[in-house]
Amino acid sequence: MEGNVMTIRRSLATVAITLGFASAAAAFDMPPPIDAPEIETDGIASTTSGWYIRGDLGYNVSTESDAPTYRNYNFATDSYVTNSFDKHRFSNNVTLNTGAGYQFNEFLRTDLTLDYFGSTFKGKADRQKPCTFFTGNGAYGSCAYKQQDMTALGLLANGYVDLGTYWGLTPYVGAGAGVSYVKWGDVEQSRLCHNTNSCGGIDFTAADQDGADSWRFTYALMAGMSYDVTENMKLDFGYRYSQIDGGDMFGFSRFETAAGAFGTKGKDKGLSRHEFRTGIRMMTW
Repeated sequence: MEGNVMTIRRSLATVAITLGFASAAAAFDMPPPIDAPEIETDGIASTTSGWYIRGDLGYNVSTESDAPTYRNYNFATDSYVTNSFDKHRFSNNVTLNTGAGYQFNEFLRTDLTLDYFGSTFKGKADRQKPCTFFTGNGAYGSCAYKQQDMTALGLLANGYVDLGTYWGLTPYVGAGAGVSYVKWGDVEQSRLCHNTNSCGGIDFTAADQDGADSWRFTYALMAGMSYDVTENMKLDFGYRYSQIDGGDMFGFSRFETAAGAFGTKGKDKGLSRHEFRTGIRMMTW
């Protein structure tokens, strides 16, 4: 019995040794492992932190404001009456934007931008008052048409939240605040004296009024999407709503000033803009 056990043990040992040598031989016959590169499945890998510069071209699809106001001076009583324009509108124009910023990580970034745009204001004011002083006849009532160009240069600090990258596309939201330098050109004005409630009748040209300029608080809200063109370059497609505080538009004419008027004649109530922009962001270092 003991001899049979010993025989079985020797057989098992022989099998184990044989399998060990076979495994070692197979290992020596296998080729060395190959390091395969990692493959990005979500498109081009973008840089997640660093400084960047940007440039944008946009268009104001809507420039809006409540009706601007103007003051009429009565030299006989040395008093002022404030009125609003009966009709008004602002033109829509191309916008330019440039700036620099920093990407903190894949979700947060901030930048400082310069924004430029222009617009033209056109307004109509219908007033019932004698025109004899201006025309030498008995016409009553006057209607003034005013046109005035303006430009604005804004400096804003902005912050953004990127909402993740999917197939190279990164949606984002943002907000900014700063100041805008608003410069109004001189008023181009014509008047009509009439005897009815509608504008018409005797035409005469009134003295032009000088435009005003001022610094104003400005804020903006943004939303959009960027696309990774390369690791360091992104195309940016966005919408921006911005609000510029109200301020002075134009002063009194030389005739009114000589009669005793002083200060500001016209004021706007601020500008709100709806703007679509396309631009490029470049990571620099």
